[in-house]
Amino acid sequence: MSTSIDIPPRADARIRLGLVVLLLPTVLLFLAMTVLFLATPHIAADLNPTGGQLLWINDVYGFVMAGFLVTMGTLGDRIGRRRLLLAGAALFGVASVAAAYAPGPEVLIAARALMGLGASAVMPATLSLLTVMFRDERQRATAIGLWAASVSAGVALGPLVGGLLLEALWWGASMLIGVPVMFLVLVAVPFLVPEYRAPNAGRLEPLSVLLSLAALLPFVYGVKKLAEEGVATAPTIALVAGIVFGVVFVRRQLRLDDPLLDMRLFRDRVFSGSLSVFLLVAVALGGVYLLFTQYLQLVAEQSPMRAGLWILPAAIGLVIVSTVTPAIARRVRPAYVMAAGMALSTLGYLMLTRVEGADGLPLLVAAFYVLYPGIAPTMALVPGLVIGSAPPEKAGAASAVNTTASDLGTALGVALLGSVGTAVYRAGMADTAPDAARTLPGALEAAAEMPGAAGEALALAARTSFTDGLTVAAWVAAALSATAAVLTLTLLRRVPATGSAEIDTGSRTRADEDVPPKDTTDVRTSTEDRAPGEGEPVTP
Repeated sequence: MSTSIDIPPRADARIRLGLVVLLLPTVLLFLAMTVLFLATPHIAADLNPTGGQLLWINDVYGFVMAGFLVTMGTLGDRIGRRRLLLAGAALFGVASVAAAYAPGPEVLIAARALMGLGASAVMPATLSLLTVMFRDERQRATAIGLWAASVSAGVALGPLVGGLLLEALWWGASMLIGVPVMFLVLVAVPFLVPEYRAPNAGRLEPLSVLLSLAALLPFVYGVKKLAEEGVATAPTIALVAGIVFGVVFVRRQLRLDDPLLDMRLFRDRVFSGSLSVFLLVAVALGGVYLLFTQYLQLVAEQSPMRAGLWILPAAIGLVIVSTVTPAIARRVRPAYVMAAGMALSTLGYLMLTRVEGADGLPLLVAAFYVLYPGIAPTMALVPGLVIGSAPPEKAGAASAVNTTASDLGTALGVALLGSVGTAVYRAGMADTAPDAARTLPGALEAAAEMPGAAGEALALAARTSFTDGLTVAAWVAAALSATAAVLTLTLLRRVPATGSAEIDTGSRTRADEDVPPKDTTDVRTSTEDRAPGEGEPVTP
């Protein structure tokens, strides 16, 4: 027997409670990316992994998650987004227990990989289900803004939560926090969140799935390894292979009647323009964020916990701005709101270029408090623009592409801007430093072993050179942020405010009159006319 979940024109208490339940795993999935940062020494002491295994313990979660997002987003559209959400939540919870009690590094790596696979199923489902639950345009925009804020909250809270659990319990406890959250999802979601399957959904083509993985996994691996090791043969080959398979994937999707990822979505100016802007913003922030956290710990000599506390106010500011942004976008065109935020971020990056040596901590923190909330309008509005410009039956795939752009942008930022900072650092240390000082941690270790003034001089030179690298990277980030602002005003200026009469509530956002509407019926305005299994929200 089945009963329908009626979706009111405006969200009622049950829908709002469903939103809360969906936001909890969203926070958790991104918290899981950073929660082990402080636990790494403890894991090394307990499990005795090799250096390569230790890197994979930290990286494999995000690596697998990014690689499977597109496949899982499309799969959810076809078999049911809620069904995939529940399956991913169960897998994540079981894998979390396995990770917490892993007897060795191999088991921990495998468990973290399964957590990433579960996360790739949950993440696009949480966002795409919001488009079904909220029929009112304003409420939907607010819900998506809260979703974006929960992503940032998870990233920021990871090191703090991990540090607190390390002090109170042991490193495995940071894995177990996912168990009660996913248990709540499994219990509450069937009663609070409607199911959605795309009408007349085709079969999932195995070759397209394999090609997508062959494109994304080597590309992400190559970018990560280039960021860690610099130019090397293996990551370069992986990067090139990913690009080649990506080209093959795109060509195949264009020939299929029912593709895994409909490449025609990118013809929409709002869809492609929003993703391009999001990618630039993520590249700028990803690289600078890495250098910023390293400065806090290695140049300003703050403990990991204190570094997390320095970051926390900026994260709170980002959450607040993400929450109020949808309300502003009801009266002001999204392009103007986003461009204003990017201008603020650009100012923050320019402030970073003035940081000098270890005494620059106050200016560094002030700059971060300016630039970090500045990205909030983009994070809050881009997901809605991306999903709103896609047909409802492809919202899961659009959500996956949105998250993939964020993940790839961050990885590229770490690789590109991190390389810029490293190059400037090595240039500054080329004539005075021993081989051990090719990195800042190496230089500080070497300085600690040197007598008196010589050690102090090496440490000062290393910290000064690293700061120089940070300021050059900040110049690049400022240029990327300014470029993103210009693109926003160029490509997205015709998108009306969400409260404007130009928007027909429940319809997709469109920027250009000359773009023909796609042949589809929006579930938000016609769920009552469909039979179960054809796009109608139903609960078993």
